[in-house]
Amino acid sequence: MNRILVVDDEPQILRALGINLRARGYDVQVAATGTDALKAAARHPPDLVVLDLGLPDLDGVEVIRGLRGWTGVPIIVLSGRAGSDDKVTALDAGADDYVTKPFGVDELLARIRAVTRRHTADTADGRAGSQARVGRHTVDLAERIVTRDDGTEVRLTPTQWGVLERLLRHPGKLITQRQLLQDVWGPEYQNETGYLRQYMAQLRRKLETDPARPRHLITEPGMGYRYRP
Repeated sequence: MNRILVVDDEPQILRALGINLRARGYDVQVAATGTDALKAAARHPPDLVVLDLGLPDLDGVEVIRGLRGWTGVPIIVLSGRAGSDDKVTALDAGADDYVTKPFGVDELLARIRAVTRRHTADTADGRAGSQARVGRHTVDLAERIVTRDDGTEVRLTPTQWGVLERLLRHPGKLITQRQLLQDVWGPEYQNETGYLRQYMAQLRRKLETDPARPRHLITEPGMGYRYRP
């Protein structure tokens, strides 16, 4: 993964990111508007997009939707907005992760490496691996079996499986509450966040070594959940 498209209307951010990314061997394209970003992406398809939400012509979410119409490349959102609603909307539209302004270059580089690893693994396998580890448990997604290290099988309900599988098939990726509710329960349940809290608590009790301080099934407050391998 070599070509990164950076989209931001602040010249100092474009310059700083261009210098830092090129110094690490990336081929960097820059765009200051959403329109220019979509044109640049179509002309020279990037391997990853770093996208500011607050653009002068198009909202960043519109740019995400435009890109997602034809490409699955990773998109990292830059957001200077204090609330989580805009980030959630961006993630639901197809963004892979977000960084809040002001941010450190090291943080952004770490996010780039993380989404690159996930994208490379998914591309190579066609999907995430069929087995995953959660605490002292091995989860076989293909066979739908959870086994403790002592060989004991852990029973999950179909709905618990639906939530767990959605997270484990995208390790490290933030899955929003709306995405999980729509995928597991259906579009009419997109606002029933209480369902998710209940089922995540059940899964943690069954799978986490310390359910009160989970290490693998992580809550991102106000946004969603993430499986941390």
